[in-house]
Amino acid sequence: MSAQEQQQARPSLPASPASSEAPELDAANKYETVVPHWFYCKVVDSRERWIPFSTQDSERLEEAHTSGRDKEDLIVPTSGGRYDVHLKKRQRVAVYWEEEVSEVRRCTWFYKGDKDNKYIPYSETFSEELEEAYMISVTLDEWKKKLESPSREIIILHNPKLMVHYHPVATSDDWASTPMEQGRPRTVKRGVENIAAEIPNGEPLQIDHLVFVVHGIGPACDIRFRSIVQCVNDFRNVSLNMLQAHFKKAQEQQQIGRVEFLPVNWHSSLHSTGVDVDLERITLPSINRLRHFINDTILDVFFYNSSTYCQTIVDTVASEMNRLYQLFLQRNPDFKGGVSIAGHSLGSLILFDLLTNQKAAPEDEEHSREGSRTTSSNRGVEQVKEILKTLELSEYCDVFEKEKMDRQALFLCTEKDLKEMGIPLGPRMKILHYISSKREMQDVSDQKATASGHSGESRVEPGSSTQFDSDSTSDGRNCQYRDVGLGQVSANYPQLIYKPTIFFAFGSPIGMFLTVRGVKRINPNYKLPTCKGFFNIFHPFDPVAYRIEPMIVPDAEFEPMLLPHHKGRKRMHLGKS
Repeated sequence: MSAQEQQQARPSLPASPASSEAPELDAANKYETVVPHWFYCKVVDSRERWIPFSTQDSERLEEAHTSGRDKEDLIVPTSGGRYDVHLKKRQRVAVYWEEEVSEVRRCTWFYKGDKDNKYIPYSETFSEELEEAYMISVTLDEWKKKLESPSREIIILHNPKLMVHYHPVATSDDWASTPMEQGRPRTVKRGVENIAAEIPNGEPLQIDHLVFVVHGIGPACDIRFRSIVQCVNDFRNVSLNMLQAHFKKAQEQQQIGRVEFLPVNWHSSLHSTGVDVDLERITLPSINRLRHFINDTILDVFFYNSSTYCQTIVDTVASEMNRLYQLFLQRNPDFKGGVSIAGHSLGSLILFDLLTNQKAAPEDEEHSREGSRTTSSNRGVEQVKEILKTLELSEYCDVFEKEKMDRQALFLCTEKDLKEMGIPLGPRMKILHYISSKREMQDVSDQKATASGHSGESRVEPGSSTQFDSDSTSDGRNCQYRDVGLGQVSANYPQLIYKPTIFFAFGSPIGMFLTVRGVKRINPNYKLPTCKGFFNIFHPFDPVAYRIEPMIVPDAEFEPMLLPHHKGRKRMHLGKS
């Protein structure tokens, strides 16, 4: 028997189960479960926009959802702890300020919108139906499935890469039109990775510093008429981008955290007192928009200069910052960083007046006095060195420094004292002649000051609040610094429950208001009672910004320090880069 005949004579064996199921397993392996991403709905310019959560926030929400606890009223903090998501209600709620509640959705399927080509997520229920139909189509390799949404919209799954969405067409009869007759089809996508969504970066959990930002006049805070919340959000985003650009390695190694910025709104509280109704009654009907703009913005300056409404404003700002601070500590119990405050325009003046009326703790006052004495002593030693340098006696500086000799002690020295210090005769004569000539000049100056006092030419009135440190003597000679609180509106300034590290004034009119109030000079030794630092930051083209340092050092002319652009570009007033 030939080999061919033997082969034909052999009984045919049944196919093995593994070989028969292989095609089905291969087809089933093509299906992969879709990865959901969480979105929230935001109304922008009267239109709904679906915005994705960061990857970290979405993962936390998904973890809470899959844990089975979403049937409870489970709350998940998101966006750096500034928003809470109520998982059962599918709501996103602002923590620190008032804001309209946003809808939250677990998204897997999307379709392209009509007007702006932004992808819109389907409802969670219908997305599950779409996913089930997609799984069956992939597993059985059967396509062109048609689904109808609850709103009579038609979705056709042609293949894994082509899925379309048709809107129903309103007709005058009951005859249903075919999908192709229902206008232009729109793209359907499965999974967030296929819609090119701009997923924001997550924020570091560690917070190193907290900054409260107080707005200026009016409800809008910039030329785009955005609210304080929106502007502070931009401020925070720029800060996070700078961390990524310049401190990425330190951040990845968790050596540094981030800065949290929280807005402080006082405008709405002021205008909810009923004053707008009173203004409306007396406002002329002509040029209505302009008058409404003035009533809503510029009049805030006049309100602040009214004792009645100034009290409302300072109470609101102080109580709001205290409330935010306490709430922040409750939500961040491990926070050990500092707190700073920033004010824009009129907001900076409000904070300045508030800070000048804070009361330092007794131990802080003692520490401040000790620091002042140390600073004064060091300054006195340097003055002696300058005098010796003028007299060409610099080689004796160490002798005077060893004796802790300041300018006042030098003027009390006699020839015997200088001799005991080991100063030779020649240098002794030079020093004694200098002391004698300065005393004669001081006597002449005193006589002129006394004559001016009798003629009634000038008089310095005592201030009403926090006093500047002054170099003036007890009889009023050389008194040139007035009280920082001079001209402030009479109000009961509340106390803050924390001590700010730094006070930032952006585009600030503080210098102008102090000048108008009658303060011409600020003592270089003056310190805010509870705040260590003060920065006056402005743009050269800002019409309401004024400098302050010429009031502190009027005799010195120097340019303000230029802050480099965080992206290395030139500033607008310096030319294009």
